[in-house]
Amino acid sequence: MIVAEAIGRLMNPAPVAGLVVFVVATVGVVVNGFSAWLFMRGQKEDLNIRGAFLHMAADAAISAAVAISGLVILYTNWTWLDPVMSLFVVAVVVVGTWGLLRDSVRMALDAVPPGVSLQDIRDYLAGQPGVTDVHDLHVWALSTTGNALSAHLVMPAGHPGDESIDAIVVTLRERFSMQHATLQVDLGTTEHRCAMDHSHD
Repeated sequence: MIVAEAIGRLMNPAPVAGLVVFVVATVGVVVNGFSAWLFMRGQKEDLNIRGAFLHMAADAAISAAVAISGLVILYTNWTWLDPVMSLFVVAVVVVGTWGLLRDSVRMALDAVPPGVSLQDIRDYLAGQPGVTDVHDLHVWALSTTGNALSAHLVMPAGHPGDESIDAIVVTLRERFSMQHATLQVDLGTTEHRCAMDHSHD
């Protein structure tokens, strides 16, 4: 709707109250800038906070651009600048929300969360004493702040004891941000690999 209105104003220019645009946009810069600052700290760990931060930051940037355009219109009477800024606003919104949309879809589909390396996790697990193979390794997001992991560890010598498994779980949490990990120990005497595990194809 904004694009359609902007194109219409480019084809049929209309008067623009430059001073009013400047004043209102400047208020928007202050309010949205302060709101974005409040969300800045937690936006890297929480997808919801990141969404709020991006929304406020984009609004602040847009308001700043609109305020500048209001001043320019006030002193030059370039009415075409108003619809051009509207198109700029649309572009900023699309670009700014694309990454958020991508991460949200990944979470909805239980995909591997951004920043998580399955290979690094597999290498760590495979390097543990007594582990000869790792299969059925799956990682997904439990929420916007927590990840989960499940894996089978092939240990021919048998279960190493709860203390050893607990130590692995702690490392998975601290080094790889896996807040919940489920590890199954296999002796390797039968084939447990699921059909979705292609790590050895």
